[in-house]
Amino acid sequence: MSRLAEVDLSVRLSKKEAKHQLAQAQERLVHLRLLLGGQIGSGELGPPLCVLFEGWDASGKGGAIKRLVEQLDPRHVRVAQFAAPTFDEKRHHFLWRFWPVLPGWGGMAVLDRTWYGRVLVERVEGFATEEQWQRAYREIVDLETTLAAEGTVLVKFWMHVSPEEQLRRFQSRRDDPYRAWKLTDEDWRNRDQRPAYEDAVEEMLERTDTPAGRWHVVAADDKRSARVAVVRTVCEAVESALQARGIDPDPPLPEAAA
Repeated sequence: MSRLAEVDLSVRLSKKEAKHQLAQAQERLVHLRLLLGGQIGSGELGPPLCVLFEGWDASGKGGAIKRLVEQLDPRHVRVAQFAAPTFDEKRHHFLWRFWPVLPGWGGMAVLDRTWYGRVLVERVEGFATEEQWQRAYREIVDLETTLAAEGTVLVKFWMHVSPEEQLRRFQSRRDDPYRAWKLTDEDWRNRDQRPAYEDAVEEMLERTDTPAGRWHVVAADDKRSARVAVVRTVCEAVESALQARGIDPDPPLPEAAA
């Protein structure tokens, strides 16, 4: 069975339960983010945290990113969005444009679309030759392995929605004058090519899921449960990384002044 087919898209959370679970996860993330940044604990900088988002059009990447960072101090996280490369960016190796936004020690970055565009849209749409996108798997794994060796905590998400739910969201956007701008002709064209994209996603998951950067496929038909899953997964990844480095994720904190 394919990895996408194994995802249980029937997962649901009530509004009340989702609100409660999300608040708990966000509170935990604030604590961990301050610990990574040296604002609490020993004061030493923790490892860089880089969260990557890929997924189907209208799969809820933006909403998940919003919930991931909304309780964090804006000075403590950078969100970067990547669209099609510009003319100047095309003059360089495809990974070149991502380097400036990667976090250093004590830093956190969230990438909305990533270097995986090379083996997804550029592959399916023919913007890269087969030799280029086949080579990219090795180049991406090498990059992520290098980053992980230097200490970076990589958390990679594929936001997965069913064709039926995606169509419902497309239609909802189309009929809303304040959200219609989010729906493009390219979105509809990509939807028509879903089988080709599914093949590309499956190969991406198989060839780039490594110890340096594991893929987390999120059931996103229900936005509430997907957002909770994203924040929790990031917290768990940070906790595991800290413990692997012998760092207590829950160090004693100074008592508040009376």
